[in-house]
Amino acid sequence: MNKYSIWCDFIENSFLDNEFMQMLSSSTINGATSNPSIFKNAITTSPYYKNRIKQLNIKDKNELFLTLALEDIKKAALKMAYLHSKNNNDGFISFEINPFYSKNAGASISEGLKIANLVSMPNLMIKVPATNEGYEVMNVLASYGISINATLIFSHDQAKKCDDAISSGMKKYKLKNPNGIANKGVVSIFVSRLDSALNDRYSVKNAIGIENSIYSASKVTSENIRALFASTGTKTPDLDKDYYLKNLEFLNTINTAPITAINAYKQNNKAKELDDNRVAKAKSFIFSTINETEYNNVCKKLLDDGLLQFENAFLDILKSL
Repeated sequence: MNKYSIWCDFIENSFLDNEFMQMLSSSTINGATSNPSIFKNAITTSPYYKNRIKQLNIKDKNELFLTLALEDIKKAALKMAYLHSKNNNDGFISFEINPFYSKNAGASISEGLKIANLVSMPNLMIKVPATNEGYEVMNVLASYGISINATLIFSHDQAKKCDDAISSGMKKYKLKNPNGIANKGVVSIFVSRLDSALNDRYSVKNAIGIENSIYSASKVTSENIRALFASTGTKTPDLDKDYYLKNLEFLNTINTAPITAINAYKQNNKAKELDDNRVAKAKSFIFSTINETEYNNVCKKLLDDGLLQFENAFLDILKSL
């Protein structure tokens, strides 16, 4: 049984040389993720990138962003290579496909293959949003042996479709490469955004996101795919910063969290198995608390909002370059 893994939901070039290495060496984290909003924060605020942009002298802004971002991704992958070689369930870094391709499977597949080729590291995960087109992208990229991070998942239905799509692609890859090293997958279930959307509507506060994540995680059943709890930074000052890390301590799962949450979290090695009783409790809570139609509507809105947020972050990056 795999442990409860903590991955860092942040990346920035100078951070990778300093605090990131300290967190790795102390086993505080054992993986990392990125997204367009994280790169926006890094590129628009860190002096490192201003100097690097001058050195590169690349005129095309899309090419410039990809060069800057993949330098960081490759750097993170190299720094975690030892960890991945020791335990190939961990030591991954994720990079997200251009958010403007979320409704274009062909463009997403082409970009995913391009990124995997440019980084050329076994501990890279390509991040794909859980849209209808995204399920096809996950399947095809996994069939090439690429590890997948399915992202922007809010509903249990999305979680199952991602698990099915990635697993099917992995099986195709295994048939073509019976002696090859199995690729991996994570299904990233967003937690706090659901609470933020529903806290004003229900008397239970900051609970629906947790119970929904537990029930959705139960839909991730395939070999070499794990549930990952994302969006686990707290959005309100009344909650402990590690609230979502403490309440989602389950074996064979991952929690990717911002640095403030990770620093507040005290690992106690008491992660529990996500058993049938706990899943049943979560399912009962969800469907006795929130109307199914409202649940589906809010999950769809959060997906749409998440896609738009990443598109806007990507545009902001390009404007800053």
